[in-house]
Amino acid sequence: MTDPTDPTDPTDSAQDAARLDAMLRSPGYLKALALCALIGAPISLLAFWFLAGLHELEHALWHDLPQAFGHASPPWWWPLPLLAFAGAAVGLIAARLPGGGGHIPAEGLKVGGASSGALPGVLLAATASLPFGAVLGPEAPLIALGGGLAVLVRDLTRAPATPRSTALLGAAGSAAAISAIFGNPLIGAVLLIEVAGVAGPQLIAVMLPALLASGLGYLVFTGFGRWTGLETGSLSLNLSSAAPRIDAGDVLWSVLLAMAVGAAVRGMFAVARPVAAFVAARPIARSAGCALAAGGCAALYTLITDRTPVDVASSGQATMAELAADPHAWGVGALVAVLLFKTAAYALSLGSLRGGPVFPALFLGAAAGVLLAPLPGLGVVPGMAAGMAAAATAVLRLPVSCSVLVVLLLGSAEMIPVVLLAAVTALVTAELLPRPRALSPR
Repeated sequence: MTDPTDPTDPTDSAQDAARLDAMLRSPGYLKALALCALIGAPISLLAFWFLAGLHELEHALWHDLPQAFGHASPPWWWPLPLLAFAGAAVGLIAARLPGGGGHIPAEGLKVGGASSGALPGVLLAATASLPFGAVLGPEAPLIALGGGLAVLVRDLTRAPATPRSTALLGAAGSAAAISAIFGNPLIGAVLLIEVAGVAGPQLIAVMLPALLASGLGYLVFTGFGRWTGLETGSLSLNLSSAAPRIDAGDVLWSVLLAMAVGAAVRGMFAVARPVAAFVAARPIARSAGCALAAGGCAALYTLITDRTPVDVASSGQATMAELAADPHAWGVGALVAVLLFKTAAYALSLGSLRGGPVFPALFLGAAAGVLLAPLPGLGVVPGMAAGMAAAATAVLRLPVSCSVLVVLLLGSAEMIPVVLLAAVTALVTAELLPRPRALSPR
């Protein structure tokens, strides 16, 4: 007699297969699938032009305009007026336009909830934030853009509006919009699976031990393979460039680094969420004040290090590429300063401006990895791998997506065990610490 609570019950498997077959054959689902295919290209095109516009405006504000005033690079005070304007503009949009300019970044990364009526505010708030120096990325407004446009197309074509079709179209539109910003369309698909909450906490509960065991199992297999000289056979590609081999030092330091990063991220959100609650009471004045304080972090960083304020006042995407290309160009003092000041500006931006939390987290994790790379037995690449995986996972609470993202960014399967161990350790560390209080409903 079968156990009805047993997840491996063949009766449940047969019923799931029958439900899947019925869904795939239903006309409503097939129509929604066809509509998703049709809207993918135009939504991606609109997302491309939106991102291109943000990039051009950012280049004009931080490169062309300083040169027009006779500065080879932005002077130390440059972030102050730009971010003050950004804060005031976002506060005005949040107070006056439907949707409040999109969800508050301190709440994390979300899918759905952006109606077509809220899209103008979302796009305006992102335009007022990201090019002007917000320490945020473009993924959140792109998710809102894609999901909102998909639902708008559904309404214009008078397609059936059901909860299932709305969720399906929203996810498809969001995936189309963010398919390229992470450098690989697979990341966008995996990210949306986790962000949408498929299986909810149960997914995390299942995936954490799976990721941990997978990373440890890979270490055992590779370690014994090198020790014995025997091969078990695996699916792999022979890359032209050799990656550094993982040793015991990499594993030990990566776990310790991930614990420290997880604790630091939890502390940062303990600041960001009260900032968001503080701003919500008087959005225009307080958004401007908090954004100005973020600009002050960038100005102080430049005065102390004599480096560009863009290191702090930006998403960190371009700066992370420079850091990875030449980590030795950053001294210990510069790395410590950028970690301190960018974390502070990040917390302020999460609570007062609009954008996504992914890119700054990746940069801060990479910078922490480079700073600690001289530790005995660590190294730059394992340090960056562990730091990025730990920071991104602690911020997003999406261990699978963040692991995939970091592995694809590094372009090396050799770092997978370090990435998995760091992701699991950082998430567990962050979750076990006291949780920052939730934001009050707006």
